[in-house]
Amino acid sequence: MEDRELNARLRGRDFLTLADFTPEEIAGLLDVAAGFKAGCPAAPLAGKTVGLLFRKASTRTRVSFEVAVYQLGGHSLFLTNQDLQLGRGEPVADTARVLSRYLQALVVRTFAHEELEELARYADIPVINGLTDLLHPCQVLADLLTVREKKGKLAGVKLAFIGDGNNMAHSLLLGGVLAGMEVRVATPPGYGPQPRIVARAEEIARQTGAAIAVTADPRQAAAGADVLYTDVWASMGQETEAEARRNDFAGYQINDTLLAAAAPEAVVMHCLPAHRGEEITAGVLAGPQAVVWDQAENRLHAQKAILAMLLGEEGSMS
Repeated sequence: MEDRELNARLRGRDFLTLADFTPEEIAGLLDVAAGFKAGCPAAPLAGKTVGLLFRKASTRTRVSFEVAVYQLGGHSLFLTNQDLQLGRGEPVADTARVLSRYLQALVVRTFAHEELEELARYADIPVINGLTDLLHPCQVLADLLTVREKKGKLAGVKLAFIGDGNNMAHSLLLGGVLAGMEVRVATPPGYGPQPRIVARAEEIARQTGAAIAVTADPRQAAAGADVLYTDVWASMGQETEAEARRNDFAGYQINDTLLAAAAPEAVVMHCLPAHRGEEITAGVLAGPQAVVWDQAENRLHAQKAILAMLLGEEGSMS
């Protein structure tokens, strides 16, 4: 899909979940991201301001979005509860309406996905999901770019996610099936992905020829996989559960034994930050099959693509 056609289709839309986009649109975003990574110059955000409303701490999401906006010719404003009346009880709807009068887009990193949806419902500008407890679509768009770089394709690639059925598992399921991949998720009993997300992924998979599997057996998920992926066992907001989760997730670590069950040329991915010795060993994370730093870099390029396609005016990509 040509950049101008993709821009025309996506301009002004929200980016809340990958499931809102077609396989062709996802592929188009990956092509645009690859172009930015190759150094294609563009300033589609010239004269535009993007707000970053963050209720959660961040390294990669904040820095990559701030740099992306700057390199695309725009300006970013970092906003927290302490900076806004939202922290003193102003309704989400009112905040969305007001910020729409000043900004051209809003990136939101928060806990409840419902808050993100409410902001998007009342905002007149594109709202981008920088992470919620339910989904992390910007990360997975960068992950798809990374897998495509390392494997030369996405369709038919086998990806095994080992760990908690969290926002990363959810978005990998949705993004993976949109790209035609085989996505396997292995979690301890009681920690599986939400049934509604699995059902949506299954629905998309029937249309794209992809496949999914949800299991409690990490070795079964890892067997012959082209990609092994993990995330922390206790996400932000779950700190009080950390000790119990360490016990429950014993056996769900990406280590040399699990890596040996994967395909010989398998790559290892982690969205970071990593807790070495818990969900992944230090040796595997530092080993030759880990691609986590390329994966982290690709956040910048993927988010440039999102911003350019949602905010760019016709002709601004030339």
